[in-house]
Amino acid sequence: MHRSRPYRFFLLVAILVPALVSGQETGRDSLPQLFDTIEHAVYKPVISLSYGVLNFLGDVQNSQKTASIGDQGVMIGVSSFLDQKHNFVANFNYFQGQLSANSYSYSDLSRNLNFKTSLSAVGFNVEYRFGHLFSDQSLVRPYLSLGFETVIFSPKGDLKDANGMNYYYWSDGTIRDVEETGGSSNLLYRDFEYEKDLRLRESEEFGLGGYSQWALSIPASAGFHFRIDERAFFSLGVSYHHTLTDFMDNVAYEGTSIQGKKGYDSYLFTHLSVHFDLFSRPAIRQVDLLYADVDFDPLFFADEDGDLVMDVFDHCPGTPTVAEVDSVGCAMDSDLDGVADYMDQEPETNLGAWVDDEGVTVTEEAFLSTMQLRNYVMPREDVDAYMTLIVNNYRLDSASEIPDRYKPLDTNGDGYISFEELLKTIDQYFDYQLDLNLEELREVNEFFFSQ
Repeated sequence: MHRSRPYRFFLLVAILVPALVSGQETGRDSLPQLFDTIEHAVYKPVISLSYGVLNFLGDVQNSQKTASIGDQGVMIGVSSFLDQKHNFVANFNYFQGQLSANSYSYSDLSRNLNFKTSLSAVGFNVEYRFGHLFSDQSLVRPYLSLGFETVIFSPKGDLKDANGMNYYYWSDGTIRDVEETGGSSNLLYRDFEYEKDLRLRESEEFGLGGYSQWALSIPASAGFHFRIDERAFFSLGVSYHHTLTDFMDNVAYEGTSIQGKKGYDSYLFTHLSVHFDLFSRPAIRQVDLLYADVDFDPLFFADEDGDLVMDVFDHCPGTPTVAEVDSVGCAMDSDLDGVADYMDQEPETNLGAWVDDEGVTVTEEAFLSTMQLRNYVMPREDVDAYMTLIVNNYRLDSASEIPDRYKPLDTNGDGYISFEELLKTIDQYFDYQLDLNLEELREVNEFFFSQ
C-alpha cells in the first residue's frame, strides 16, 4: 500500500521538528546555575500542523464508513491561552482538503450517485483542556472544543468514462453504455475522474443549481494531547463539522434535480496534529551565576537618602524623602528657577525671573537687596542672568572717556573698559574686593555699553 507524499512529509516533520526544537536549549555546565520557575509566564502563540482523513455524512454516502479511511486533509493552526491557568485555549485554523462519497443501489438505480469537492475552511474555536483535573506536566491530557468556521466547496461528479461515454447503472451492479432495456450493451468502468461541475449541470439541464458554494459550519472536537517536552506535543482527535448547507453533495431536499433527505450536510475529520511552541520564553528560567563566588561590598549598593539612586552615583546625597529626584539623585526643579519642586511655592515661574528662597517671583531690586546683607555670594549663573537682564533693559548714550573714579578699573591702561575688565570688576564686587556700592556697579556697566 503506497502512502501519499503529504502523508510521508507530515511524518517526517512530526519526527524531526521536536528534536530540533529541543536542541535549541543547550546547557552550560561549566557555570554555577540557578533554575527559577516563572509564575504566570507569558506564552506566545503555538503553531500546529494537522493531517487526517475526512468522511462525508449526507445524502450521498460511502457504503463503508471507517474513520481511518477517507479523503486527505491538512490544517494549519495558531493557538494562544485565554487564561493564566491554561485551562482554555483559542485556536485559529485554516483547513484545505477534499471530500467525496460514492453510493450504490441495486433497487433504485437513480441513487447510484457520486461527488467530489475541494474543501477550504477558516475557523475559530475555544478549547478546554481539563486543567482542573490534569496539570500542564501530564503526559496525556484530554480536550474538547467548540467553534465556528466558513466553508467553501464546489461539488463535481464522475458521469462519463475516459472515452466520454455516459454511465448507466444496471440492477446487476454493472455499469454499461446504454440503459437497462435488454438490448446489446458494453461494460464500462469508472475512471474516478470527476469531470463535471454538478451545479453547472443543474443549471444547464434542469434550470436549478442557484445555491451558494460557501456556508457556515459549527465544528466540535474531542481528543487527547500527548506531551513530548516543554516545547512540543502531539494530539489525536476527531472533529465533527455540522454545516449550514444541504448542497455539498448536490443532493438536497429542495433545489436540486435529485431530492435528498431534509437536513444539513456534515463531515468528520479524524486527525493527527503536532504543536510547537517556538516563540515563548521557558517557564523555568536558567540563570548562569557568573559571579557566584564573588563577595560584593554591600556599601556599593547603599542608598543613604532612600531616593533609589545608589550613593556611588548620587550627586545630591541627603535628599529629603519628600523630594522627587532625577537620574543622578538631585531634587527636580521643573521651572528651572533654582528652587527644588518640593520647596517651590510658585511651581510655574517664568524662565529667567528673579525668585526668593521659596521660588516666588520678586523684583530685581528686591533680589539684589538681599545681597546687601552679605550673607552669601551670588552664583556665577545668577551673575550671567543679571547681566542679560541689564543688557535687555537699558539703552544708553555713548561715552568717550572713562570717568576718573573708574579709571582704576582699566587695568591695561588703554582708555577702554573691555568685557574681560567688566567681568573682573563684577567678580571683585561680589567677592568684596572693591569699595563700590550697587549703584556705582551699575554705572560701570552702563559706561561699558555706552563706549
